[in-house]
Amino acid sequence: MKTLLNVKVDKTIKDEAKKLAYELGLPLSTVVNGYLRQFIRDRGIEFSAPLKPTPYLKKIINQAEKDWQEGKNYLGPFNTAKDMIDSLEGR
Repeated sequence: MKTLLNVKVDKTIKDEAKKLAYELGLPLSTVVNGYLRQFIRDRGIEFSAPLKPTPYLKKIINQAEKDWQEGKNYLGPFNTAKDMIDSLEGR
């Protein structure tokens, strides 16, 4: 049996959640039901934020991977801090 649940949420949050649910091929009600089931099962709530790299960090990671494939990265060991810095700066 289904029942109606009226909940006040920020319009922006609802719109973004509805859009994401649609992109995932789910109605928003399925997402809400899933979270409610988890809440009941866990007898608590946990908020988390997945770590997603910023565009700047993605650029750095991509460059590091490219450098690694081209054999440009040197992993030591280094005899001095100066040797390590020189390696990082490509000297």
